[in-house]
Amino acid sequence: MSLVVREFGLCDYTDIWQRMIRFTRKRDDQTDDEIWLLQHHAVYTQGTSCRDWPEPDAGSVPVVHSDRGGQMTYHGPGQLIAYLLLDLKRRHSGPKAVVNRIQQFLVQFLQGYDLDAHHKPGAPGVYVNGAKIGALGLRISRGCTYHGLSLNVDMNLQPFGWIDPCGFTGLEVTQLADHASIGCFDQVQDQFRLAISRAF
Repeated sequence: MSLVVREFGLCDYTDIWQRMIRFTRKRDDQTDDEIWLLQHHAVYTQGTSCRDWPEPDAGSVPVVHSDRGGQMTYHGPGQLIAYLLLDLKRRHSGPKAVVNRIQQFLVQFLQGYDLDAHHKPGAPGVYVNGAKIGALGLRISRGCTYHGLSLNVDMNLQPFGWIDPCGFTGLEVTQLADHASIGCFDQVQDQFRLAISRAF
């Protein structure tokens, strides 16, 4: 079983979302799993059960009702996205196991920056000092995942203040650049690519 990791740069959310759907619909038992690394233009996304909306101060940032799990979050430049296109049947895995694996991967990656990261029962994602630094939301179709995780690297965090991040009122959000010397975004992405290739 092979894993292909692709880098897409700065992308429109809806375009990449539709590409994930097409990839998942067309794949078969011989299709390699893929991980897509990218950033998004500023956008709020709602999970399937989310009915919340940003505060008026959010201005012209678009809102997209997605088919992933979870509530509302924000994506923008400086946030590293990893979309996981994995065949769970072939990996003999299930939804809970892959969520746990994603969270553990993020914790271990952040430990490489000497961060004491952790996850919380009942609140998917990864936290540093109680503030959320990594989020996740998946969709499973025909036993295969799409969507994935986001890691706040070095971005404008203000738009998170105009929503209840991931459905939690008053949840503090943080980013890697506030806790570690990271160099540039591309350096973080290069390290992330190596780490996630080994993990999955």
